[in-house]
Amino acid sequence: GVWRQTRALLFKNCLIKCRTKKSSVQEVLFPLFFLFWLILMSMMHPHRKYGEVPNTNLGTLDTSMLVNFVIGYTPPTRMAREIMKKVAFDNFEEGIITEEYLSEEELQEASAFKPSNFVGVVFNDAMSYQLRFPDSVAMSSIYMESR
Repeated sequence: GVWRQTRALLFKNCLIKCRTKKSSVQEVLFPLFFLFWLILMSMMHPHRKYGEVPNTNLGTLDTSMLVNFVIGYTPPTRMAREIMKKVAFDNFEEGIITEEYLSEEELQEASAFKPSNFVGVVFNDAMSYQLRFPDSVAMSSIYMESR
């Protein structure tokens, strides 16, 4: 019954492997070659470990740099308006202008016309948001690998 069929199938597979030695060797060596290649690549580009940054007092914020600074946000919901009102008036006495936009496309168009002093905020929901910086902002070299 079953044992006889299994034995015949195993014998047939052994005969096929013996007759096609080239493909049998390739089946074993290709995965080993790719594994070796992955290990070699990971050794050439190791992950960098950065130490902790100690807590330091950064001093007071120089608000003179924020004169005529524009923060655009979308969508203009009640919660977004309240958050942006707190950002503009509770933290800074003068200098920050908030503008609301109906869509993310309008926000991107506005950032194209005001690239040097414009930051966009896209609220996903009441608890999360994304910042949109102009392309001229210098990115930290620490995070370039993860981008």
